[in-house]
Amino acid sequence: MPTIKSSYLGNLRTHSEHLQSGTKILTDAPVDNNGKGEAFSPTDLVSSALGSCMVTIMGIVAEREGVSLEGLSWEVTKVMQASPRKIQEIVVDFNWEKPRGDSALIQKLKNAARTCPVALSLDPAIQQTINFNF
Repeated sequence: MPTIKSSYLGNLRTHSEHLQSGTKILTDAPVDNNGKGEAFSPTDLVSSALGSCMVTIMGIVAEREGVSLEGLSWEVTKVMQASPRKIQEIVVDFNWEKPRGDSALIQKLKNAARTCPVALSLDPAIQQTINFNF
């Protein structure tokens, strides 16, 4: 059974629906690649997926340890290579002003993030720069 159903809407825009939840996503080509930049680009979604996956896996570890990740936030910066056009680097900056847990747990969380399924699935040619500001 499919996970996602998608269609091309024209003007470099796509529509995708997550079939189990009904959640919908639009993508748009970025302005620097003939698009309008009015929605996430496909490469934005890949970059966003890295940060979200890392936090999801950190959350699993934190819940198992009885710790809340409340207050954790992150920013993602995507760096594109010009030729061939592809993602060159994804920078994820995690910020957590009041981390919970001891240094051993913090290290477990960092290790979990670095081994999330998206991080392990990305081509090794894509540099993953991960900064833990906690």
